[in-house]
Formats: sequence, structure tokens, C-alpha cells
Amino acid sequence: MIHSSVFQNLLNNFRKGISNTHIKLLFAFLSLFAFTIQSVTGQANGNAYKTAIGVKFYPTGVTIKSFMKSNLAFEAIGYFWEKGTRITGLFEYHYSLVPSGRLKWYIGPGAHVGFYNKDFFDGGTSVGIDGVLGLDYKFPGIPINVSLDWQPSYEFGNYAGFSGNWGGLGFRLAF
Repeated sequence: MIHSSVFQNLLNNFRKGISNTHIKLLFAFLSLFAFTIQSVTGQANGNAYKTAIGVKFYPTGVTIKSFMKSNLAFEAIGYFWEKGTRITGLFEYHYSLVPSGRLKWYIGPGAHVGFYNKDFFDGGTSVGIDGVLGLDYKFPGIPINVSLDWQPSYEFGNYAGFSGNWGGLGFRLAF
């Protein structure tokens, strides 16, 4: 059995790394996720999907991708990491790599706004432009989508500069 002071120390350390904004965004994502699970249709079992919602790793984030046309999607990502929170929007142009249409590559422009914790850059806000280059795979017969991408970005203002270490591995429920 875990001693209560050990549990309290673990809880306090967890709280130091997560802000109220993180908690509110996570709650909103989980609510949206629970709602969308109920509306999953038979379309998800095919090769294509209209919308997908899930998680992305590095840094950790929540993602929703929705196709506006058969080859054009908009992806919104809420990243959470030790320096703060970053909201990114990307337009992704998809192109088939294989005849089945399950594996696609994509490229596109985007933008972001970041909110730093007070320990980093005195808690400031940043804005920037983004690009994306990646692969997207929809598993046949199950409503699962996986993506792997690179998202280089450039921030303006006090935190100006190029960053080539964004992007990651995404797992989504597709419908």
C-alpha cells in the first residue's frame, strides 16, 4: 500500500507539470472524444475516413483531422509539454502512395500560437508559421488511423527562430 505522503508527493509533482489550462483542454478533448465515439459509422471500416480524433506524441498532444475535400484535410493539434501549451492548425494536401488508398503522403502550411509557462521565456506568448510533411495510414476493416510527420516551424517576436523538432506519431479513431 502506498503511504499517503508518497502519494501526495507524486500528486504535487504531477500538478507542477500541468496547468489549469492543460486540465481544461484535456477535459474538452475527452468530452469531444466520448461524443464522437457514439457517432462512429460503417464508413470507418473502409479505406477512407472523413474525420479522425486522437493523440499525437512528441510532444504529447491531442489532434483532430477532418477532410474538407477528398485530398484536403484540416488538422488541429493541442500540444502540451514542459514549456507550456501550443495550438497548431495545418492544411494538409493528401496524395496516395499505393493503389488501395490506405497509405498517403501529405504536405501543407499552417500556423500556431504558443503559451509558455512562467519558468520559460517569462510566461510569454508566441505565434508562428508551420509546415508539415508526413505519412497517413488508415487500417482496413477497423476505425484506426496512424500518421507520422515532421512539422518545422518559425516563431516571430521575442522568441523568433526556426524549430525543426515538432511533429510526431499520431493514433486516431477514424470515422
